[in-house]
Amino acid sequence: MQTLLPPHNVSRWSSLSAAIVAGRWWWLVNRWCGRVVDSVPSTLEVVWIPISCWAALERNNNGNRKKELISESINKYSTIPPIQFIVTTFFYQVVTLSTHPYGCRVIQRILEHCMDPKTQNKVMDEILGSVSMLAQDQYGNYVVQHVLEHGKPHEQSIIIKELAGKIVQIRQQKFASNVVEKCLTFAGPFDRLLVVNEMLGSTDENEPLQAMMKDQFANYVVQKVLETCDDQQRELILPRIKVHLNALKKYTYGKHIVARVDKIVAAGGMLMI
Repeated sequence: MQTLLPPHNVSRWSSLSAAIVAGRWWWLVNRWCGRVVDSVPSTLEVVWIPISCWAALERNNNGNRKKELISESINKYSTIPPIQFIVTTFFYQVVTLSTHPYGCRVIQRILEHCMDPKTQNKVMDEILGSVSMLAQDQYGNYVVQHVLEHGKPHEQSIIIKELAGKIVQIRQQKFASNVVEKCLTFAGPFDRLLVVNEMLGSTDENEPLQAMMKDQFANYVVQKVLETCDDQQRELILPRIKVHLNALKKYTYGKHIVARVDKIVAAGGMLMI
């Protein structure tokens, strides 16, 4: 079949495409038929077809390979206006796809290249509605980080406010800590202060901060705060760290905080320490 379907023969490939659309998605997951689909020319008209069968592909090893090819093709051809027709097939599946190793890449490409505001808002609304869950997922966290880095200011603010209120719960979670670091990198002064205040806690003991400084993942969040905060915020958090410096030297990850504080002091950032 691969011989009978040369890449330049658009009409024959269109017939194959129509067959897949008609419900013969099993071609995509069949070991031998799948090789035929691998040979499909990387044009948008063909690439979008398997996306409506995504759930079926996800449960099959051969299908997963097709999903990778789809994501690569969207990455290459997504500047073409008809990408819009692809995106609509993802509605109500954005969160599920964001937690898949290949699907998360597709969602990021869509966020980059979808030009229709209404469609983009629909995709974004699904992401923002599940920020906490996605931030803690091994693949979903990349989608949240992508929005923080490339999204609109109000989208970034929604994410930061959602996570700032849950620092205590997610502070020691590997993937979420990476997202919080990204929050601090791209947040404005006000949103960054929300994170800092949550880390300090509501008591003089600053329990959340103490736990984070000793944790293998959360200590990087504390370091990122010291790296990104302005002078006023630094004056707020550094004295709270100062009282724990001797104790931190006894912990493997606490030593990272001590080194960061020493670097700030050496640079003249806070002579009072």
